Amino acid sequence: MKYEVDQINDLIENRRAIFPKQFTEEPIASEVLTQLLENANWAPTHRRTEPWRFVVVRGEARARMGDILADLYLKNTPTEKYSERKHLKKASNPRRSAAIIAICMKRHEELLPEWEEIAATACAVQNLWLTATAYGLGGYWSSPSVIKSQEIRAFLELPEDQICLGFFYLGKYSSEHPKGQRNSIAEKVRWLND
Repeated sequence: MKYEVDQINDLIENRRAIFPKQFTEEPIASEVLTQLLENANWAPTHRRTEPWRFVVVRGEARARMGDILADLYLKNTPTEKYSERKHLKKASNPRRSAAIIAICMKRHEELLPEWEEIAATACAVQNLWLTATAYGLGGYWSSPSVIKSQEIRAFLELPEDQICLGFFYLGKYSSEHPKGQRNSIAEKVRWLND
């Protein structure tokens, strides 16, 4: 066998959402981030459109991103629904992360339906996430409604033919995370043999 299937199974089963509040704020080497993105780039893609695009937010840009997210929360949240905890979280999540990878997608309207390119981009994120897990890094894909805002588009410097599908918060963590649970695959599969 070319690969140790048990190791692959273990990697997949241990992939978890690890949230920024669990991050240690230690930096992640550029070489590691590059490898995550290289592996993301090997996602399956119909017609080889490779629609995924990434914007890596590091350093001081994390604080700017946090300020923008907090401002957008204030701007878009009715007074009666305002939560100080959520407001502070919007500002602190980027600052606590070693890096944030904006998950973006370039549309090829003339070639493929949008859902196929969203699916391909999600596959790229899974590759990235599994690689992060293999490195012992935590990650969390967040897709707040503000990803479509002009403020976020301007911050990410997105061209007109690209959209943002969310933010992948990335960081080192030291705490243990609980073992994941899934319902049995038998509940989700039908076999047609005859």
